[in-house]
Amino acid sequence: MAATNLGSTGAAAPEREAARGRKPAPAAEAYCASGACVPGATEPAQSGPEHVTEPVAYDAILLAGFGGPEGQDDVIPFLRNVTSGRGIPDERLEEVAHHYRHFDGISPINQQNRELKAALEAELARRGVELPVIWGNRNWDPYLNDALNEANERGFTKLIAIATSAYSSYSSCRQYREDFADALADTGLGETIQIDKVRQFFDHPGFVQPFIEGVRDGLAELERRVADLDRTSGVEVLFATHSIPSTDAAKSGPAERGFGEGGAYAAQHRAVAEVVMREAGASDVPWQLVYQSRSGPPSMPWLEPDINDAIAELPGTGRKAVVIVPLGFVSDHMEVLWDLDNEALESCEEHGLEAVRVPTPGTHPAYVAGLVDLVLERVNGTPTEERPAMTELGPWYDVCRPGCCENVRLGFRPALAGIAP
Repeated sequence: MAATNLGSTGAAAPEREAARGRKPAPAAEAYCASGACVPGATEPAQSGPEHVTEPVAYDAILLAGFGGPEGQDDVIPFLRNVTSGRGIPDERLEEVAHHYRHFDGISPINQQNRELKAALEAELARRGVELPVIWGNRNWDPYLNDALNEANERGFTKLIAIATSAYSSYSSCRQYREDFADALADTGLGETIQIDKVRQFFDHPGFVQPFIEGVRDGLAELERRVADLDRTSGVEVLFATHSIPSTDAAKSGPAERGFGEGGAYAAQHRAVAEVVMREAGASDVPWQLVYQSRSGPPSMPWLEPDINDAIAELPGTGRKAVVIVPLGFVSDHMEVLWDLDNEALESCEEHGLEAVRVPTPGTHPAYVAGLVDLVLERVNGTPTEERPAMTELGPWYDVCRPGCCENVRLGFRPALAGIAP
């Protein structure tokens, strides 16, 4: 079971909020101005355009993270937060807690977000953009509620949010938007603060460039390590991302786009992987999209193949080496460190495969600059045709479409930055 994936299908919000002593969000309509269809949005976004091309004078950036424990005493309370409403006993949580305890109970994700926040502030200052960055998490200190209270105390009323997740699915997009709605309700700031969100950035050059460099460098490293390595037959590139329930994947992205099996979530990953291989000069190297970190009962179908199962098959195809690309992740958090650097690399060793795991974007200059570019798209109202996208799927929507990324088990809850429901 994955380090932080116990909550990937989402806890029922009223139960989750009650478990934290917080009230659930009211109906989405409570946030809508008269005639508006996008709750809690700034005026240019309220009518739900796919891309907002009217400038918006934002007061601050809201950096939204997942959160993680920062000591042994935090681990079980953190996992209770992630899984609130699902009735998972502490004994079961301990099966995941040992991943954190292996690292002294400290998830690297909070420090990574501190570093990202600092890097964003430095890039904004370099460009002369006066936008403070406020950081809040979904599942641990500092919480989104804390971030909104800070914004209110500082007199900020228009926030542009960056969620630390690049792709479209319930857990990687809509659940953040639901948590924004919950936080406005919890703090009583729904009539004071408006929150927009930058588009999903899976194919933005700033996000993709670090992976291009990583694949190029990873292949070069394997060619140095393995004598007479034929890259067209001896190497496989495995693009790894978080597995999600197949039913949720099918609902990812707007239904009218017709993405088919795996929905927008799988389609976006495949499209980016193709770009990475081409731009890395590796179109002749075999690759596949694989998944990791699944949880939940065995009876529930999740996206496959699992990365460890894929690795086990490679020696039979003549492969001698593997490049592992954490394509679904923005930083080296626990699921990268444990599921890839521990379990997947152990699988490679077990099956006699030389392996390289390439870096996540982290605070790569191109990634940090790209996030600032995404904010400035909304600040400046950049026309759609001027927005960079490295696949034919983008540029993705500024305002999520109605019914996008439904949680099949729980249905629709109030969410910001998208057309209701």
